[in-house]
Amino acid sequence: MNMELKEIQKIQEEFVKSRKWDRFNATQVFSHLIEELGEVVKFFLYAEGYKVKGAGHTGIEEDNIASEFGQAFNLFLQLAIAANIDLEDAWKQEHEKMKTRFSKEQWEKLAESGSDNRN
Repeated sequence: MNMELKEIQKIQEEFVKSRKWDRFNATQVFSHLIEELGEVVKFFLYAEGYKVKGAGHTGIEEDNIASEFGQAFNLFLQLAIAANIDLEDAWKQEHEKMKTRFSKEQWEKLAESGSDNRN
């Protein structure tokens, strides 16, 4: 099922209100979001070999990463709702700014020259 971001945000708002989760303040929701993002970054730390299971680390459940992204997205939506932000409109406005601020040609040249600051 394909949906617009506005529709997704409306569904999340109804879900949050129906469970009375809107009683939680933004700092609580943000803290929970950070916790879930920690699970996402943990996945990448293992996937990129920075952490290795058995070398002092317990590992991760790789089949759970989509769920972690979903949880983080739901919490991000909840914060946007609390701040009365239409994410679709906010994204569109920011995307237009970014197209001017970060020119395609300049970034193509940086990529070709290897000047992307990765080691």
